[in-house]
Amino acid sequence: MTRTRTHRALLVLLAAIAAVALVAAGCSSDDDGSSSDTSEATSETTAADDATASGELVGTFGIDPGAFEGAEATGSYFRMVQSGGTVADGPFVPNADSTASDQTYTLLEAGTDGGLVAGSFQPGPDPLFDADGNALADAIIAPVTFFGVDFSILTAETDAEGGGSVEAVSITDEDGTLSGQTTAVTAAYGGSEFNQGAPKPDGSTPGETTAVTGTYDPETGAYTLDWASQIVGGSFDGFTGVWHLEGTFTAA
Repeated sequence: MTRTRTHRALLVLLAAIAAVALVAAGCSSDDDGSSSDTSEATSETTAADDATASGELVGTFGIDPGAFEGAEATGSYFRMVQSGGTVADGPFVPNADSTASDQTYTLLEAGTDGGLVAGSFQPGPDPLFDADGNALADAIIAPVTFFGVDFSILTAETDAEGGGSVEAVSITDEDGTLSGQTTAVTAAYGGSEFNQGAPKPDGSTPGETTAVTGTYDPETGAYTLDWASQIVGGSFDGFTGVWHLEGTFTAA
């Protein structure tokens, strides 16, 4: 993020220059050096501030637990759009195991890493599933039950569906607005893996897949991240995962 900062101008008063020529020469030399040194220091400080308060955010996007009160979801959650539906209007798949009163919301909790890491991978364990198809990955989120089977997410260097290499999650802040890519995010469910990143590993955004968007407060670290990723192929072909994460970002 490029933040506009207001700096007081540095005013150097050289009143003694007009009094005595010799003294003036010495004062001018001393003051010029001081002004130059001060300007350089100010420039370096400003550059350092901008570097830490803008650009790519590398670290952990901590996940606040999801909750549902009244008719509003807070915290972090997942929804699934039925094949042929839209992110804006659904219809959404109700999860019979959701603890939310509106069961089209599946509430999420942080995993052992505290949340989603940008700048490095969070692969799943080996094996990734138990004998019943429950996902065992628990670094990003705690596995959550979806129709009797636990699902979770992970990020790995190799796309589980296409086999190609992918980049680690990267998120950039620009004046409080987040953007980036979550291409490496993969959902594990029922013994299968489904890419749930945006964009897809080939750079495409099929169907209802949306770009990563979000908000960020550099003073508190509070953030939100949103994206949607349509599944291509397999038993959930055409279904779209809608992801909303929020919490506090902690730099690496």
